[in-house]
Amino acid sequence: MIRVLIADDQDMVRVGFRMILGAQEDIEVVADVNNGVDAVRMARELRPDVCLLDIRMPGLDGLEVTRRLAGPDVADPLKVVVVTTFDLDEYVHAALGGGASGFLLKDAGPALLIEAVRAAARGDALVSPQVTVRLLKHFGTSRPESRRTPPADLTPRELDVARAAARGLTNGEIGAELFLSLSTVKTHLASVQAKLGVRNRVGIAAWAWRNGLMEGQ
Repeated sequence: MIRVLIADDQDMVRVGFRMILGAQEDIEVVADVNNGVDAVRMARELRPDVCLLDIRMPGLDGLEVTRRLAGPDVADPLKVVVVTTFDLDEYVHAALGGGASGFLLKDAGPALLIEAVRAAARGDALVSPQVTVRLLKHFGTSRPESRRTPPADLTPRELDVARAAARGLTNGEIGAELFLSLSTVKTHLASVQAKLGVRNRVGIAAWAWRNGLMEGQ
């Protein structure tokens, strides 16, 4: 059972999310709150499998909540999916940098909401690869001055896997494209995460776009 906490300052959004998720046999909503302070408190108390956070909330915004629950300095981070109404916005970049496992547009629909929660719970790719790639590409192309040479200790195969992950491919799709077993893909992703100092494939994707590895993709 995937245990979920919902944090959003709009009552209708929380009610809607709770109804959609609660109707799934493998998902249980353990709490819903309307502000960032309660989100941090309840998340630390209940330790849900996934925290679904709005960005704009009173008390603490979703970005700060994300940093406190999943940031680089958190010893035992929770999995966070940030919800936003903006599909090309600095907030998304900040959320990913703050440790979020993914993000969801509020108008994405019930099916993607459910998949977002399940994807975060299993540590898989972002829920909407197309939106993810567009956002990360936007941030990469808008910051040419931030691009750097890829770390020398990433092997050519690890770079291939990183590029594929940045395109939004799942582990299975990466394996099929690069003729690798699923376990080998997972091993390469873990190695890349360790070398880059990021927590998940979202961090890999953001790094790849920021550093110009995706030119021509």
